[in-house]
Amino acid sequence: MTFLDGRRVYTRADLMAEHGIGRSTLEKWYRERAANGHPEPAGTVGSQKAWDAAAWDAWYAARGSRSSEEIPDGLLTRDGLGARHGLSRHRLKQLWSERADNGHPAPARQVGKALYWDDAEWSAWYADHAADEARPEENPDDLVTLAEAARILGLAQSSATVYAKRPPAGWPTPAHEERLGGGRVRRLYRRSDVLAYGEGRRK
Repeated sequence: MTFLDGRRVYTRADLMAEHGIGRSTLEKWYRERAANGHPEPAGTVGSQKAWDAAAWDAWYAARGSRSSEEIPDGLLTRDGLGARHGLSRHRLKQLWSERADNGHPAPARQVGKALYWDDAEWSAWYADHAADEARPEENPDDLVTLAEAARILGLAQSSATVYAKRPPAGWPTPAHEERLGGGRVRRLYRRSDVLAYGEGRRK
């Protein structure tokens, strides 16, 4: 996972690993960006161009839906769901792997290896699932660590480590800070504030 100025980005190597797309295809899409709308780089990481991950995922999801006449409107791939709902690919795979227990909807269509879900059905299911995850025994006023906040939001822990110093828009202010040895600081967040931030990301 690669970050640039506190936000997640993709290098071509990341895209090859994350999406299984060949380098020549990625280079071709970038060369043809004037026609296909491919995002411009957000900057560079070392000598490599890097693209904002959310912007690239949204473009790729839209491109996928346009490129196949067999796929009707309202069906989204996993990448499309991630872009629409602000969820990481890791979290979406986790939800799918736990489908026997969490009731995750079945795909509405499969084309080759690509799975497509009905966006309305999936969104309704996820809203209920997210509400269930805020278990009654968990007090909204409980204080949670940054790692626990990442779990609540369905983020990979490494994605949230930069939030303490470079918080995204709307990220809650710590409710309490503990000074640790070596100049380190443990920041604790109110669970209700973390949940409210998560709701805001999905709107």
